[in-house]
Amino acid sequence: MDALAEAKRTFLRRQRVDMGVLAERLDISCVTLYHWVGSREELLVEVAWSLAEHTLGELDRPPREAGAERVVGLAVGFLEAAIGNPGMRHWLAHEGELAMRLLTRYDSGFQPRLVRVFLTVLREETDAGRLALPADLAEVAYVIVRIIESYTYLNLITGREPDVAKAESVLRMLLR
Repeated sequence: MDALAEAKRTFLRRQRVDMGVLAERLDISCVTLYHWVGSREELLVEVAWSLAEHTLGELDRPPREAGAERVVGLAVGFLEAAIGNPGMRHWLAHEGELAMRLLTRYDSGFQPRLVRVFLTVLREETDAGRLALPADLAEVAYVIVRIIESYTYLNLITGREPDVAKAESVLRMLLR
């Protein structure tokens, strides 16, 4: 927990999460740090997920919208938070390909957790009768996450700045 907390502070200060520096700050050996957190990549995924989980929790706190509006609001709010986070902007500017790989590959652990969050929200809204979609909810959750990812990394992919309003219109169309 100490390693994760220190790594998050480093990330949010717009500094590279360096395992050697982190071990020094924690007054432990690098071997101990790697034993605690796994690889640097695994630690970065946990830092990103910890921040994402907190943001999603804040965004989806009652009172909130219902049905498609809840889903769109959560996705757009998360996208705004991701592209507006100074630590994330720094990470994308300096290690964009690594960030994109770690946060978009299923096997890294970040993406499946984000998909599960959206699947849970879609199921809650469907079960409450506030949303009816003619598609498999797991597939819809995956597509929502891919839209968020596409706009988060738009600058890396196309050289264009992300436009949250465009993402919102696509999400609204998807959830009609």
